[in-house]
Amino acid sequence: MKKRVILMALLGLGLASSVYASGLSRLNDFIVHTKEGRASFTQTSINEKGQVIGKASTGVFEFSRPGLFRWDYVQPYKQSIIGDGQHLWIWDPDLEQVTKKPLGGSLGSTPAALLAGDNTLEKGFNLTEAPVDQGLEWVSALPKTQEAGFQSIKMGFDDHSLVVMELVDSFKHTVIIHFGTLDKSPHFKAGHFHFTPPAGADVIQ
Repeated sequence: MKKRVILMALLGLGLASSVYASGLSRLNDFIVHTKEGRASFTQTSINEKGQVIGKASTGVFEFSRPGLFRWDYVQPYKQSIIGDGQHLWIWDPDLEQVTKKPLGGSLGSTPAALLAGDNTLEKGFNLTEAPVDQGLEWVSALPKTQEAGFQSIKMGFDDHSLVVMELVDSFKHTVIIHFGTLDKSPHFKAGHFHFTPPAGADVIQ
């Protein structure tokens, strides 16, 4: 159940040293020049005391701007979140259950907007530089609406791409997502971000 809360939160970035590019410029480059991509990820959750909650999750994240994305969790449980530009689909094969929600024309103040949206992020977020840490340039993003499902996001970039994303949810738990090497030319097939509920699946609107 906790994982479902985290998934919905995901869908629901100081001053940099002169030797680094700014975090905001890294984010801008990521939005403008990375039109689609694929990367593996590892997701962990930490409570207010710094203790790890539950097991780490692993999977693959894919996106195609604007507004198309897939979060496919592989371990320890399979689950998929698909944004097809019009609807948000959550497929839980263990429960044989599909949740369908309207996505709308804009992803708004959500982490998905930061990763798969367009270059109008200021509409949904207050973006600021964060201090350079662990060799990464960071950007802090505060959602402009209380319905976002989380309190804040930080994104860490290296010279090449996005490396890590940290989200603080409404329970003050921190969700940390480490990304593997980003493939910027995945060449998705037509219909890759389309989802059709499997026969016999329970569909919740």
